[in-house]
Amino acid sequence: MSSLMDMLGGFFNLPALSRHQMYPTIHYQKLGHGPKTLLAFHGIGQDGASCFQPFEAHLGGIYTTYAFDLFFHGKSNFSKAEVVTKELWQNLVHEFLVKNNIQKFDVAGFSMGGRFALATLELFADNIENVFLIAPDGVSEHPLYGIATRFWPARQLFQWSMRKPEPFFAVVNALKQADLLNSSLHRFVEQVLNTPEKRQIIYNSWVNFRDLRFDITALHQLAVAKNIRIYLFMGEFDTLLKPTHVRKLAALLPSDQYIILKSGHTKLVEHAASWICALFK
Repeated sequence: MSSLMDMLGGFFNLPALSRHQMYPTIHYQKLGHGPKTLLAFHGIGQDGASCFQPFEAHLGGIYTTYAFDLFFHGKSNFSKAEVVTKELWQNLVHEFLVKNNIQKFDVAGFSMGGRFALATLELFADNIENVFLIAPDGVSEHPLYGIATRFWPARQLFQWSMRKPEPFFAVVNALKQADLLNSSLHRFVEQVLNTPEKRQIIYNSWVNFRDLRFDITALHQLAVAKNIRIYLFMGEFDTLLKPTHVRKLAALLPSDQYIILKSGHTKLVEHAASWICALFK
């Protein structure tokens, strides 16, 4: 049974990025009570506690999981005018580790949280033993993402489309009717973009996380040199992030560390938690 303090979670922050900006603040929830430590990063539109509840259910006796609310999600705050850099992330995680007296830990990242898991691996390889990437973003980058986030005119168009979404939804619905967009992806788009608040989260996350980019070959070499095991989980029925998006990393891993689970995108964290539990038996 979690204590009241664990249920409330915790906050930590860094000094303001500039004199006119807010303090970057990140919230986390403690799940489980195991002797091993896990830092966990959720997907877009979620929060840490709800995303990683299956880890508490399956792995609560193995891990104490710190499930973070990423910036613009849950109870965490970040300036819309700033970009999340690797330097900022390194400083923030370092402060967290010192505050909680953590030396060794594992990392998990789902979907968008994969970018933060990869950044943590790159920056804290000396402290990490296992990395669990669950349908991770950040292994490859769709050209549309680069165009929409790295060029000012495209960012303006992206922002306009999130504020005035009718033309965007008209195109999405037309693609669905023409059988050029599958039902699950259409449903996902409707769910994550059906309110102004959700659309703002999508815009902020896409634009402000754009500097979290990785050389996957170099990152894998670092993991091998530091004896870190990377486990890559994908869903057989996942239409949002398919195996082709992670094949560069998958090709570098031993076959027993690239796992295809009989799951779609939304249930993948639960299926991965069950698989990881078996790993420790």
